[in-house]
Amino acid sequence: MRIGQLARRSGVSVRALRYYEEQRLLESTRTPGGHRDYPDEALERVQLIQDLFAAGLSSRTVVELLPCVSTGVATPPCSTSSSSNATASPPASRT
Repeated sequence: MRIGQLARRSGVSVRALRYYEEQRLLESTRTPGGHRDYPDEALERVQLIQDLFAAGLSSRTVVELLPCVSTGVATPPCSTSSSSNATASPPASRT
């Protein structure tokens, strides 16, 4: 899908989609004519990015978080984030 079509379907501007690529939040291939070509899954990814931005996350945080969200598995880069919660012990049980 071309960038204009993705912009229309997602409700996000072409400029924003280019920014997402620049920030490594979104990937496309190029046609022989140099146009961006996005896979169908890009629509869901753009919607997720918008949701994460709406939740107040920065693009830097989103780019670190997306691999975890995409796979559903906390891989070593995801589980070793700067958050101290990654190594915190679970809370004591209430008995």
